[in-house]
Amino acid sequence: MNSIKNLGRLQKLHRLILNERTGSPRELASRMHLSERSIYNLIEHLKDFEASIRYDRSRKTYFYAEDFQLKVNISVQVMSNNEITEIFQDH
Repeated sequence: MNSIKNLGRLQKLHRLILNERTGSPRELASRMHLSERSIYNLIEHLKDFEASIRYDRSRKTYFYAEDFQLKVNISVQVMSNNEITEIFQDH
């Protein structure tokens, strides 16, 4: 489930960057209830997907220097006794 949690965090970070409303790294970490190190790691993950992320010190926000979209669709289902139960879905 850690991978699902990280995908959700990436999606939230992406929305904040897209709207240029992250705040400083410290503020962003607080907003997302993570450490600053975790924020930097998530940013590196987005960069691994070719996201061109920059930080503007005067506006105190991260932003995309080039168009970038991230779409995450998560669905977890369990099948037992030929019955499918959906236990998690995030679109």
